[in-house]
Amino acid sequence: MRHRNAAGQGRVRTAAKAGAVAAGAAGLAAGALYAVQAHEPSDRTAKNTSLADDADQGGAGQGRTVPVSTNRAGATAARLARQLGARTSGAYLDASGRAVVTVTNATDAATVRAAGATPRMAARSPAALNGITSTLRRTMTVPGTGWTIDPATSRVVMWTDGTVTGRRLAAVRQTAREMGSAVRMVRIPGRLSTLALGGDAIFGQGSRCSLGFNVKRGEEDFFLTAGHCGNAVQNWTSDQQGAQALGTTVASSFPGDDFALVRSEEGAAGEGEVNLFNGQTRDITEAAEAVVGQDVVRSGSTTGVSTGQVTAVNATVNFPEGTVTGMIQTTVCAEPGDSGGPLFSGTTALGLTSGGAGDCQSGGVTFFQPVTEALQEFGAEVF
Repeated sequence: MRHRNAAGQGRVRTAAKAGAVAAGAAGLAAGALYAVQAHEPSDRTAKNTSLADDADQGGAGQGRTVPVSTNRAGATAARLARQLGARTSGAYLDASGRAVVTVTNATDAATVRAAGATPRMAARSPAALNGITSTLRRTMTVPGTGWTIDPATSRVVMWTDGTVTGRRLAAVRQTAREMGSAVRMVRIPGRLSTLALGGDAIFGQGSRCSLGFNVKRGEEDFFLTAGHCGNAVQNWTSDQQGAQALGTTVASSFPGDDFALVRSEEGAAGEGEVNLFNGQTRDITEAAEAVVGQDVVRSGSTTGVSTGQVTAVNATVNFPEGTVTGMIQTTVCAEPGDSGGPLFSGTTALGLTSGGAGDCQSGGVTFFQPVTEALQEFGAEVF
C-alpha cells in the first residue's frame, strides 16, 4: 500500500466507497435505476456487517472469511482456462475449494493435472456452447434476460427476471426449447437493474456514485467507478456542496461494459484500500479474474460488507439501459447505493458493482464488471 498525505486521506480515506447515479441521469433510461437525488437521504444506512477476524487479511468483525488458499486455487483455475482457450468451457472451484478445469482431450487433462488442478471431461463441446451464446447475443435483446455458460454442467444457463412476462416470456422460453437440453432456464425474482444511490459518496451534477478502486497510470492518480456513473457525471467532488474537487471523468463505457476512469485532483487521491465499514480497511495489492465457486466480498455504503460466491463468469445481462457482456455473476446481495463499489477476494480486486435484482433482506443476484478488463483498457494498475 502506498501512503498518502493527510489532505488526501481526508477527502477519500479509502479506495472503495459505494454510491450511485441519481434518477434522470443523462444517457440512462428513466426508471431503470435504483436511484435518488443527491440531496435525498437513503432509507437505509451502511450496515456494520464485516468480515470475520482474519490476521492474514486484516479483516475484523463477524461473517465469512475468504481463505488465501481459495485465492490461489482461483488464480490457477483462471490461468488454465486462459491457456486452454477455446478447448475449455471454463473452470470453477468445487465445494472443497479445489480448482476444476473442463477439458476435451487427454493432453489437456494432463496439462491441468500437472498444474495442480483437477481436469473434468466436458459433457458438451465448448464450440457448441459458445455457438449458443453467440446466437443469443445476436437475437435475444429482451430487457431482464441474460445467460452464461456453466462449466460444471456443460450447459448454457439462461435467466429471466420478474418483468419478463406474457408474450415476451413465452418467446424467451420458445427460444430456449429450440436450443434443446443444452440450455437451462431459471427465473430471477425482482427486476434486473443497474444499482444506484449513495452513502460514502462521490458527487457530481446532482448525482452521487461510488469510488471503486484507486489506480495508477504511469505517475498519475486515477480511480475506477461504474460506467453508468461516468456517463452521467464529468466533474466529481467529495462533498455534496461541491467545495472539494475530487476528479474528472476521462473515459467511460456503458452499455457494453460498465467501467469509467476518473483522473484524481492533485492531493485528492486515496489509498489502495477498501472500506470494511467497521472502522477498518482491506489493503488491495493486485487484480485478477474471478472464478466460479470463489468466495468473494462486496463493500458498499448502503449494505456495508456482504459475502457470497461467484456463480458465473462471462455472463451477458440485458439491462433496461442496454446489454453488458463479460460480467461476473454472484450470490452477493446488493441494494441501491452499492453501485460502483468494489468486489474483492482477500487482497485481490475482482470487479465493480454494476447491477442485479433482489436485496439484502430477501436475497438476490448481483453482477460485476471485471476489473481486469477496465485496467487493461485504461493501461492502469491497482496499488
